[in-house]
Amino acid sequence: MINKETQYKRENKSDYGHEKIEILYEDSYIVIINKPSGMLSVPYPGSRARTALDVLEQILRKRGECTTKHKPFVVHRLDRDTSGVMMFAMSEIAQKKIMDNWHTMVTERLYRAVAENPKGRSLGDEGILDSPIAYNAHNIGFVPHTGDRPSDERQIKKSRSRASFGEKSIHEKSVAIKNGRAEFKTISARTHYKVICRGAKHTLFELSLDTGRKNQIRAHLSDQGYPLAGDENYRARTNPFGRLALHARTLEFNHPFTREHLKFEVPEPEQWLKLVESEKGFHTDEDVAKRPESHDKNFSKAHEERGTRKASSKPKAKSRGGKFASGATEKPRATHSSRTNASPQKRISSKSRNK
Repeated sequence: MINKETQYKRENKSDYGHEKIEILYEDSYIVIINKPSGMLSVPYPGSRARTALDVLEQILRKRGECTTKHKPFVVHRLDRDTSGVMMFAMSEIAQKKIMDNWHTMVTERLYRAVAENPKGRSLGDEGILDSPIAYNAHNIGFVPHTGDRPSDERQIKKSRSRASFGEKSIHEKSVAIKNGRAEFKTISARTHYKVICRGAKHTLFELSLDTGRKNQIRAHLSDQGYPLAGDENYRARTNPFGRLALHARTLEFNHPFTREHLKFEVPEPEQWLKLVESEKGFHTDEDVAKRPESHDKNFSKAHEERGTRKASSKPKAKSRGGKFASGATEKPRATHSSRTNASPQKRISSKSRNK
């Protein structure tokens, strides 16, 4: 059965199933791309969906620049519906070096997100969310509370009673049997957040991660009563942009081989801030609901991501541009500095491989 979010995309997203990536930078060792929302980063068992890895490899093959030893390799991931800046290694040697040194080479990695506001409480202007995370039977991350137990307890006990083969799912790895009862095993997670703008119904956050857990931002904010707009998995009530409102905005790092200091930044769609700012004059959900219908329509097609985006890069390595998944012709802004042996610089700590 197709869920509502997928059905909406099929009916309203003009490039559904044909999303394009944007190559921001490439050299002999790495490639930096802008991944659109709706595209998997990498394949998973049983899936035939297009991935950013596949599309990048196809582009390089068409240019005659892909071989068995020189092709894209995964070093981190973004969720399917998260857009933004990603890195790929261009050889197994580069992949190993990057993954072994990710926490020291990456100096800043920032996300932007629009979340629904909770009723009766709110987070401070900035802080840290560090509740441990577990995974349910659908491999969706969440913050468990006292008394929470796996819904598929009988099935888990049955599978544990006999030899199991193959790789376990994230959910299976996060469940333990204690005294004959199934319990969630949690993993540590630490998220830094800063409020960029507050509206009556939504808040625009900037976030970074000390740990790179699957669904970490979504699980942490949802636990605080702030599900991301458009996030069906976390019971969001609104979907003003026709997509999950989570974007990997900034990736800054010291090049693993040349030690050149590089920074790439693609702003989130400008409609995100516009929506939140438009709610500032309203004080309750009822007030927001009373605003003119035409106002909401201004944001109903924001999933096209036609924000103003500019690009610039220095010519030490190839830096390419193309069209966005939405078909917009403007390029994302990709800034590239050249500080050698640069020391880490942070606005808010960010050292993770996965979102």
